[in-house]
Amino acid sequence: MMPAQFQVDLFDELRTLVGGYEPLVLKRVMDELEGISRERGQTGAAARLGLTIGKKCRVADGQDLKPGSVDEQVVEYAVRNGCLVVTNDRRLRDELCSRGIGVISMRKQKKLELLRR
Repeated sequence: MMPAQFQVDLFDELRTLVGGYEPLVLKRVMDELEGISRERGQTGAAARLGLTIGKKCRVADGQDLKPGSVDEQVVEYAVRNGCLVVTNDRRLRDELCSRGIGVISMRKQKKLELLRR
């Protein structure tokens, strides 16, 4: 939901930051956004934009992932596949960084930055 919150062209910013990449989203993330998109106000609007952006990505079904929360599955997928994760969720960002997974996050609500801890 970051693009709606900070009015950022996510794909252009990613291209600038990392060069070539294949955008991917887990189906569970899309399902979660679908539910949130039914809400009114800024949160629902941000989720609807997230769905639009997600439709431009390859959707991974994640059927081989362990049952758990969406965040747990994002972490598991990233660890297994060694991919970067774009998120502003502090708890998810900290968990990913603690496992050595690179995280792309907003910096000062203006541009993306790559975090590795």
